[in-house]
Amino acid sequence: MIGPVPAEWSPHRAVWLGFPSHPELWQDDLEPARDEVAALARALAGPGAERVRLMARGEAAMAAARTRLGGEAGIEITPADFGDVWLRDTGPIFTGAGEASAFRFNGWGGKYRLEGDKGVAEQVAAGACATLARHDFVLEGGALDHDGAGTVLTTRQCLLNPNRNPGWREADAEAVLAASLDARKVLWLGDGLAGDHTDGHVDNLARFVAPGVVACPLAFGPNDPNADVYDQAAEALAGFADAEGRRLRVARIPSPGRVNDPEGRPIAASHMNFLIANQAVIAPVYGERAGALALEALNELFPDRAVIGLTSRALLTGGGSFHCISQQEPA
Repeated sequence: MIGPVPAEWSPHRAVWLGFPSHPELWQDDLEPARDEVAALARALAGPGAERVRLMARGEAAMAAARTRLGGEAGIEITPADFGDVWLRDTGPIFTGAGEASAFRFNGWGGKYRLEGDKGVAEQVAAGACATLARHDFVLEGGALDHDGAGTVLTTRQCLLNPNRNPGWREADAEAVLAASLDARKVLWLGDGLAGDHTDGHVDNLARFVAPGVVACPLAFGPNDPNADVYDQAAEALAGFADAEGRRLRVARIPSPGRVNDPEGRPIAASHMNFLIANQAVIAPVYGERAGALALEALNELFPDRAVIGLTSRALLTGGGSFHCISQQEPA
């Protein structure tokens, strides 16, 4: 390794995306989810100034991707084998230009084991011509957020969950993150969002947006199921210092409020699942009133990038959003 994992706002050579390819998984949401991913790819290749590498599985998915995006500048559609689109978790973590790390993937604690997911890291690394280092413990990319200087954000709910690496304590996790990702300091939050099948991935809860600056949600509306989680995270973050010794500044961004599944249960809708591109920030919105307020807040945090809100309601039915289906490749 040449140093800590680069911050997401550092320059990218490419962004990898997963294209919804399994009708049996997406059912009625398949075509709307494909439309949402196509809109994301266009925003990345256009205002985002990214080379987009879109992975699709099977001839039907390849054809659907070409119908939407074939011939568009900056977008490469490539065949791949994967269980589903969540490349942030099944793919590698790029540790530098031409370097990546792969971890064991166990379907978010055994919840969803899909054929093909265990080979995603190798396919992405090969496509990027990157050297792949393997590490023998369970880890998903969405469980961590990086500031580029060795500070890592995570949650105890996920990283210390016995359904990942039984018996891990904070010291155990910190040791393996230091060895595998050059983490100099790990900042621990508690629980993640209600209804999050990832067991509390931090990329739905808190994100580095600049050196020494972390964004996390502010509850919106009277029935926000995560109001206490957001406030506890903000309080904890305000007491942290990063690996450089800087006390963190916390920026609160309005949450989507309560977003329900068809049975009326809260699902893990989050504006924190934004993707930082070379020249843009692309944030998910869900047809809710707080979306415009969240985009205004992100505009203040990213004055040198275009802030774009795109609907992600269909993707959310699969359990994630734009950050979850993507992985940036450093320049």
